[in-house]
Amino acid sequence: MRPMTPTLALTQQLIACRSETPLDAQCQTLLGQRLTALGFELHPLVSGPAKSLVTNLWAKRPVALTNKGIAATKLIVFAGHTDVVPTGPLGQWDSDPFTPTVRDGKLFGRGTADMKTSLAAFVVATEAFVAKHPDTPLSIGFLLTSDEEGPALDGTVKVCEWLTQQGETLDYCIVGEPTSLARTGDMIKNGRRGTLSGKLTVKGVQGHIAYPHLAKNPIHLLAPVLAELVGIEWDQGNAFFPPTSWQVSNIHGGTGASNVIPGSVVLDFNFRFSTESTPEMLQQRLRAVLDHFELAYDLTWTLGGTPFLTTPGTLVEALVAAIQTEVGITPELSTTGGTSDGRFIAKICPQVVEFGPPNASIHKVNEHIALADIEPLTRIYQGVLENLHAQLLA
Repeated sequence: MRPMTPTLALTQQLIACRSETPLDAQCQTLLGQRLTALGFELHPLVSGPAKSLVTNLWAKRPVALTNKGIAATKLIVFAGHTDVVPTGPLGQWDSDPFTPTVRDGKLFGRGTADMKTSLAAFVVATEAFVAKHPDTPLSIGFLLTSDEEGPALDGTVKVCEWLTQQGETLDYCIVGEPTSLARTGDMIKNGRRGTLSGKLTVKGVQGHIAYPHLAKNPIHLLAPVLAELVGIEWDQGNAFFPPTSWQVSNIHGGTGASNVIPGSVVLDFNFRFSTESTPEMLQQRLRAVLDHFELAYDLTWTLGGTPFLTTPGTLVEALVAAIQTEVGITPELSTTGGTSDGRFIAKICPQVVEFGPPNASIHKVNEHIALADIEPLTRIYQGVLENLHAQLLA
């Protein structure tokens, strides 16, 4: 049995909070108490409809520049979410998902990997750093939300809007998403692809299946269009992004009867796109295909987020150095995977990366994190603070 550490203890406290999205379940209160003790100023921000209020928190530890000849400071923000996805069938869990349970060298519970361990490690790393450097010129902020696993309409995006209104300037941000693969430290997300979804309704004429000449089958009309779209190379990607991907998620057609040609068919699709394409470019190219086949159609779009990229620079270098010092490996920089709240923060912060523990069990039954990954994660976050602090003093 590994000894109880401050990060493990705080992670267990957070897991015990039943914070299924959009609930925060007092996670931010717990974290805020720890931050207040370090001199952070707290700004709770509640948003959303009454039946599904979202809890957000902006916390900042300001700095008073000393007489050491330091003319400026920098602000690094730790960002993350306190909400978790639903548990799924409770009977398939080997222990209660909101009762933190240690067995076989792992900590089990909903949110262990995504992302309550990261939140706890953020706080404990900050405590250790501030205790060592109480007068650091490095300002530290926390941006927390309970709306990342949900629609993401009233969470981080609202905090970023508020920060802009306040004139707050962010220099660096680490989002605590679980980015590692086999072991903590093997992968950093230094960007994410954009997401653009569409709903296409192809119109035909309903009729009896025995008299197709009196009807117009929209499924048949869609088939060659679908083949065309599947074969398109939307772009070739670049050094940081894979090529843009177009994927169908759902096709809805038919009346439920086997002898009726439907009057319409609905196709749901999604682009995950690189910085080589824009939403406008993708929309225009797809419409051109539809128009070429002379379809009668309706098309609606939902832009979930644009791509962002942080090229190697101050923040990436500070994080890579901290990982190399702690675990002795050089992480891979990647932009793969789904979207994150980094897409909102990148609009107001020039350097945004995501880094956290291994993600193999996230959103699954029996979500867990290896105990051996917890303390290295904390020390890596502290190492980033140390590296940025040293740079300011240089």
